[in-house]
Amino acid sequence: MGPSKVIPYYFKAEESADPEEVTIATLVTHNRFKVLSRLATRYKGPVSVAIHVNDDASKQVILTDLHRLYDENPDMRRYVDLHLVVDKFDRQFNMWRNVAKFFARTDYIMMLDVDFHLCTDFRKSLKANPQLMEVLRSGTGAIVVPAFEYIHEEDGEDWRKFPKNKDQLMEIVQADKIDMFHRSWKRGHGSTDYSRWYGSSEPYKVVDYNYSYEPYVIFKKEGSPWCEERFIGYGANKAACLYEIYLAGIDYWVLPDDFLIHQTHHYPEETRAKERKYNKKLYDYFREEVCLRYSRTMISAGLWDTSRADNVRRECAKIKGFNDVVERMHG
Repeated sequence: MGPSKVIPYYFKAEESADPEEVTIATLVTHNRFKVLSRLATRYKGPVSVAIHVNDDASKQVILTDLHRLYDENPDMRRYVDLHLVVDKFDRQFNMWRNVAKFFARTDYIMMLDVDFHLCTDFRKSLKANPQLMEVLRSGTGAIVVPAFEYIHEEDGEDWRKFPKNKDQLMEIVQADKIDMFHRSWKRGHGSTDYSRWYGSSEPYKVVDYNYSYEPYVIFKKEGSPWCEERFIGYGANKAACLYEIYLAGIDYWVLPDDFLIHQTHHYPEETRAKERKYNKKLYDYFREEVCLRYSRTMISAGLWDTSRADNVRRECAKIKGFNDVVERMHG
C-alpha cells in the first residue's frame, strides 16, 4: 500500500508505570478523540495509542485538535503515550494495533477498542489472583474481559448510567436490556460462554474456541505474535490476531467479575460489508498459512507432542487436508 510515516511518542506520558502494569493498547481516529480522553481519565493507567492522521489538507486540523486534547485533560498528559501514523490509507487496523503494542512500555497489554467503557477495575482483580498473574508472567495465557452491548442503541449512549459491578449488570441482563457484544454474530464472542460467566466466581478457561472469536484480552507483550497487516478494513482483522495468539500456545482465561460495555457508535455499514467480504476470503487463506507455519515450527522445535501444540493440533485439524500434510512433515 505504500509507506506510512510512524512518529512514536509524539506525546509521551509524564508518569512511568510499573513493568507489571497493564497498558491499554488501542487505536483512534479523529472522530473518537473525546472517547480517548474519557478512557485516560477512567483508567488512570498507562495507555499506548496509535493515532491515524490523513496526509492531506485535514492533517493540521487533526493535530490542532490533538494538542487541544492534551491541553484540556491532565490525565492525557499523565498517562497516554501517543504515536502518529501519517499516510493516505484508512483503516489499517492491524498495522495501527502493532504500533500501539510495539511502543507500550509495560510487560502486559490489553488490546482494546476505544469505544468500550471500563466498568470495573480488572487490574485489581488480576493482582488479587496469583494464578492468573502467573499465567500472564509465563506467557501461556491471555485474560478475557467479557464485553457487553445494550440491546437498544440509545441505552448505550450515556456511559455515566452504565453498571459499575456484576450485580448491577446482572439486573439489566435479566431485564433483557443488555447482552453479549454483537449477539447477532455469536461466533465473535460466544466462546466466552456468557451463561457460564453469569454464575461464575472463579476464572475459567475457554474450551469452545472458534476461529472467529475476538474478545478483548490482556496478554504478555514479549513473545506474543503480531497482528497480520495484510488485513485492511473491517472484518476478520482482530480475529486473525487472536487466532495466531491462540495457535502460538496461548490459552484464553475469563475474568469472572469484570466486564466492558460498548458505547454506542454508528458505523458506515456499506463500507464495512464490502471489506468484510474481501477479508473473509483472505482469512480462509491466512488460517491455512498460519496453521502450516506453526505446525512446521513446533515439529522442528520438538514441541509437536507437547501441550504447547495442543491448540494447533486441535484447531488446525478442522482445515481439510491439514492432518495429511502434518503426517508427511512429522514422519
